[in-house]
Amino acid sequence: MQIRVLFFGILKDVTGLAVDTANLPEQSTLADLLNHYAASKPRLCAHFDGIAMSINQEFARPSDILRAGDEVALLPPVSGGSDASTRSAHCAIVRDPIDTAAVANVLKRPEDGATAIFEGIVRNNTRGRETLYLEYESYEAMALKKMEELATQALADFKIRDVALVHRLGRLEIGETSVLIVVASAHRGPAFDACRWLIDNLKRTVPIWKKEYFIDGAVWADGEPFPSEIASAQAAPGGSKPQAAESQDKASH
Repeated sequence: MQIRVLFFGILKDVTGLAVDTANLPEQSTLADLLNHYAASKPRLCAHFDGIAMSINQEFARPSDILRAGDEVALLPPVSGGSDASTRSAHCAIVRDPIDTAAVANVLKRPEDGATAIFEGIVRNNTRGRETLYLEYESYEAMALKKMEELATQALADFKIRDVALVHRLGRLEIGETSVLIVVASAHRGPAFDACRWLIDNLKRTVPIWKKEYFIDGAVWADGEPFPSEIASAQAAPGGSKPQAAESQDKASH
């Protein structure tokens, strides 16, 4: 059976692939797929510890069984179409500059007593190195879906009236806004709390990655570890590692 496989961020550089088709036997699992790539792309093994996986835009475990036509994504830790943007009820992924005032003004209502706004800004340095610009990429369909899930959960868990999340992709210059979160509520406390919760979880769970460009080169930014409830590629059935990765580990000791 054929499985469509997507690679993002540093995994795309390591494998030299953005999209691939894997041919596997029926009843193969995600762990079998990892073994397939561990054998054909051994440099990928070094990244199994931190990556997560999805099947058809839902996080999945190595023991999950694949079906013909499934779309699998291998997702490094996150920094977390033809139209200029992709949108859902409360969220958007855009490629043009984010207009913070416009988003906030659309969200505000007369009954609101507070609007909390968070903007992630491209700064001019990282760990002492001068940053020239950033590039963001995403597993777009899944990213928008996960952003909307976060918005829905925030509306249920905090005493807020409405929320908007916007993330920009592509090349961003110093000082530009990469991510915007706006929370409207009757009182400031829930607005602040929801805003902080949203950005913290967006950066941990939404598949968006950034590449930092410096005078002397470029690197994919280290992402935050996925939450423990999201299985990593290293958590193969029975606690064993994908076979090629295991043999490589033994050889290194």
